Amino acid sequence: MTTNFEADLAAIDRIQAVPTILEVICRTTGMGFAAVARVSEDRWIACAVRDNIQFGLRPGGELKLETTICHEIRQAGTEVVIDHVAEDPTYCRHHTPAMYGFQSYISMPVVLADGTFFGTLCAIDPRPARLNNPETIGMFKLFAELIGFHLSAGERLTASEADLATSEADLLDERRTSELREQFIAVLGHDLRNPLASIDAGAKMLRRESLSPEGSTIVGLIQNSVGRMAELIDNVLDFAHGRLGSGLTLDRDAHVPLGEVLEQVVDELRAAWPERRIDTHLNVTKTVSCDRARMAQLLSNLVANALTHGASEKPIVVRAATLDGSFELSVANQGEPIPPATLKRLFQPFFRVAARPSQQGLGLGLYIACEIARAHGGSLDVTSDQEETRFTFKMPLVQGF
Repeated sequence: MTTNFEADLAAIDRIQAVPTILEVICRTTGMGFAAVARVSEDRWIACAVRDNIQFGLRPGGELKLETTICHEIRQAGTEVVIDHVAEDPTYCRHHTPAMYGFQSYISMPVVLADGTFFGTLCAIDPRPARLNNPETIGMFKLFAELIGFHLSAGERLTASEADLATSEADLLDERRTSELREQFIAVLGHDLRNPLASIDAGAKMLRRESLSPEGSTIVGLIQNSVGRMAELIDNVLDFAHGRLGSGLTLDRDAHVPLGEVLEQVVDELRAAWPERRIDTHLNVTKTVSCDRARMAQLLSNLVANALTHGASEKPIVVRAATLDGSFELSVANQGEPIPPATLKRLFQPFFRVAARPSQQGLGLGLYIACEIARAHGGSLDVTSDQEETRFTFKMPLVQGF
């Protein structure tokens, strides 16, 4: 039987959630390499890759099937999880870890709706890792199911387009879609938050102990990583709600002064970036019916973007005002203008402009800010020239407030 590997690569590439899944796997487990692989009877081909350890594989790259553990997973139909190869009685003398130089490994079968084995969702790292636990294994199973579901849906869609006479009216089972959506959100919102909270609590306890300078530095790094991972989870949750659900939900309130909320956001960013100057001109004289937390999130994302991409020696200017029948909020920074081709893609999910090698994140900040604006019945626009780059949010004031 001939396998169309180019079609398989294209099918994985069409699943927008795959890059996020690989990012979450690496951030959550600490593994340096994660991939979705197509595994047939005689070939192993990488379809999607996240490589932080220079393993050297790219989408379309191939390994000899007999040198992989995925070959054995295909035959057995079950996952393989290894915390530490050197201490594992089954795999300590296995040829694959020795050949590719890894000490931790996890691989989960990706199976289509009809039971056909497609490949694996796998991750490796040259260091040992804590993988053999219900949270990590459950996360991999849910992600593998999500990938298998999308692949099956794509095949059904292709078959329907090829045969318009088909009597199948609904290609996607709504109940199955809803279940997978809720499972995907649950694993991020609950199963990942719980161990993250435990890590944060442990770091705070260590802070109260007598530590060496090196120990204090390490604990600080752990807490910073926890904060970044929590922000990552929040962004992915918002993305999942916006794209898989019915959009972002709002909790409108017109009683808390919005100006104070915005000023607090800026004060927090000033504390995090003490070397940068952020000027505010807030003139919110009318009450604004909006979701205060979401509005703070929108402003935080816009200012963080300006801090990342703006000229470090120039101030960032935040303006907010209630005008005739509308509320307007803008964030401006100086620096190199954004190219027109890039401007068209700024609000797309997972789109990032590489400002510096250390830049982190999924490229969801501006997308989520745009979704918040849309949920409020407003708009988020950007202009950029030699003088400044300015993001402007406008929304109508609800009549009666």
